[in-house]
Amino acid sequence: MVEIIIVPGIGGSGESHWQTRWEDANPQWRRLQPTDWDQPELDDWIAALDREVGAARHPPLLVAHSLGCLLVAHWQQVSTAPVAGAFLVAVPNPEAPAFPAEAASFVRTPQTRFRFPSLIIASANDPYGTVDYARGRASQWGGSIAELGELGHINQTSKLEDWPQGKALLAAFAAGTANGG
Repeated sequence: MVEIIIVPGIGGSGESHWQTRWEDANPQWRRLQPTDWDQPELDDWIAALDREVGAARHPPLLVAHSLGCLLVAHWQQVSTAPVAGAFLVAVPNPEAPAFPAEAASFVRTPQTRFRFPSLIIASANDPYGTVDYARGRASQWGGSIAELGELGHINQTSKLEDWPQGKALLAAFAAGTANGG
């Protein structure tokens, strides 16, 4: 069984967010625990992710949303801890007008290739990042992309409930990483 680490974005993904629902349904999954969900500091979040990955018995799969995706990009440059892959949902563009000022420490997003497989899930009407931006990040980071149509920011306001489509994409991605990529 693949170990899963949930990597929410700013605010920590509330009760009705698909990340929280998935975690509630899978008690063995763990969640990133930074000092502050609402005033994110990159160094603190990197340390929190490093702790969670370091506690895993096997290379875990990171399931990130929004600012959590940018965290994964920063973290993978400074840590050598093994990871099976990163499932990156709704990658935000730090240069977009909607990007939260509280997340300023995340703005200089790395453009280098990831050292593990990644899959970006993009929405056609995400107010925090366009599909073109997501395509560019997938190319830079050496990953794949799945474009799902109009799902907004793929968060609780998207009303996805348990998000079965996302679960299927995660299962297929996890199977691919288990088979070597």
